[in-house]
Amino acid sequence: MSSNKKKIGFFEKYLTLWVAICIAVGIGIGHFAGNSIQVLSKFEVYKVNIPVAILIWLMIYPMMLQVDFSSIKNVGKRPKGLILTLVVNWLIKPFTMAFFAWIFFTKIYSAIISPEQAGEYIAGAILLGAAPCTAMVFVWSYLTNGDPNYTLVQVSVNDLVILVAFIPIVGLLLGITNITIPYDTLVASIIVFVVVPLLAGFITHKMLIKHKGEDWFKKEFLPKFKPVSIIALLLTLILLFAFQGNIIVQNPLIILLVAVPLVIQTYFIFFVAWIGGKKLKLPHNIASPAAMIGASNFFELAVAVAIALFGLQSPAAMVTVVGVLVEVPVMLSLVWLANKWKY
Repeated sequence: MSSNKKKIGFFEKYLTLWVAICIAVGIGIGHFAGNSIQVLSKFEVYKVNIPVAILIWLMIYPMMLQVDFSSIKNVGKRPKGLILTLVVNWLIKPFTMAFFAWIFFTKIYSAIISPEQAGEYIAGAILLGAAPCTAMVFVWSYLTNGDPNYTLVQVSVNDLVILVAFIPIVGLLLGITNITIPYDTLVASIIVFVVVPLLAGFITHKMLIKHKGEDWFKKEFLPKFKPVSIIALLLTLILLFAFQGNIIVQNPLIILLVAVPLVIQTYFIFFVAWIGGKKLKLPHNIASPAAMIGASNFFELAVAVAIALFGLQSPAAMVTVVGVLVEVPVMLSLVWLANKWKY
């Protein structure tokens, strides 16, 4: 029985540990290197840092290889699960994330965080909330015995919705927080970090399956390419925390303070989606992935846009990175709940 128990992959299982190590390494580099590390932060084109952009592209492209838009043609057969995913991800999640961030950063933390900093912390949370998960959700779906084909449909549709909904929702919510929105940078970020890798992944996907076959693509190519994404993520974290090293050394409590509203939001959205799935009488193998997509984030996109909009050393970038740190342990606890409550 135990031999058939589903297990998370080595990299994914210990992602929080790798993230924590990279944070420590980055903070150490930033603290001891001082201003010399800032040289890297000046390699920019249209406010996009080139070294970080390359790493983030390497994060996102492998995920886009997994998207199969041909699966969308079957969506009409079971639309309720997809409707639940879209409602939770785009009509509820961004707004509850903004609400929890506003409560904590402007009210609860008002004695220790200035109004200017609070605005950027809220902005980082908004970027996380407006970017539903596209990659790790395959892991969470697998661990909760989700329907892999339907999960693929949910992810594929979400990727298409990101193209049209991310900018308006982020613009609306950032406007509410009185943050000046450089729409040219926001649009450029979506093109560079979503449109281009999505098209590249789609073309690569089609070409390789045509010439090598789907079995080779899934069993040989994807597993070898998978570590590229996580290695790029870890190197990005080292750079980000190197740039913010002195800030964190001076105020180490900030990571914990940022994590609290993010964790609360994650559990809240999971319960909203889970209860919604039961009310709609969705089978467990569709309701569970729907809840997981809502609870987790496309943090690679959020990190990229936060850096482009606010800079490498910004509180907004800090929030998105802390989102990476808390996601895996929190999502594993939700996997446990979903399996415990299986119906």
